[in-house]
Amino acid sequence: MNQTLKKLFPSFSNALIEDINSNAIEQSFASGYVIMRTGQYIKNTILVLSGSIKIYREDNDGGEFFMYYLQPGQACAISMICATKSEKSQIMAKVVEDVDLAMVPLHLMDKWMMQHRSWYEFVIDTYRSRFEEVLEVINSIAFKAMDERLEFYLKRHQEACGCDDLKLSHQEIATELNTSREVISRLLKKLEQRGRLKLHRNHIELLK
Repeated sequence: MNQTLKKLFPSFSNALIEDINSNAIEQSFASGYVIMRTGQYIKNTILVLSGSIKIYREDNDGGEFFMYYLQPGQACAISMICATKSEKSQIMAKVVEDVDLAMVPLHLMDKWMMQHRSWYEFVIDTYRSRFEEVLEVINSIAFKAMDERLEFYLKRHQEACGCDDLKLSHQEIATELNTSREVISRLLKKLEQRGRLKLHRNHIELLK
């Protein structure tokens, strides 16, 4: 795990990497596995080594509100906050692509914040970047029409996977944008007519 950490987290000091190697537990989870559930106490901070994880909120009716993806070289800011304050999770975390994770035990969070400057800066930067990302989502919901929200949603997925071919169903998009499948299908068709994307049977191809 040593070389992987150096490659994915270049800002980490050698001393911090050694501490992670000595104390973190490396675990793998398959696509579809729910790593974190609403109401669950969090015992570890998650560092993503490979794969991707979807972070979202779930309402009482099972509806989903998409927040952001976690990619290799990133950590879950919400798990950090909940872990340090011993609070229950308010989010869901589901594996999108098979992942390898470094699970950092809760009791090391505060210790490393004081002991490793590079860990302190990483945690602060993680908080900042996720806060900015959530603000973008709020802005999209509060001030944009559904067609703009859809384009924003597709762009975020494109940036997350680094690809133009998105394996998203119309129903999945509708669930995460809290609207109907019919509305999403209609808006996607309009975007296709405008030359912004191409619809396929099981995926959406974004056009440049």
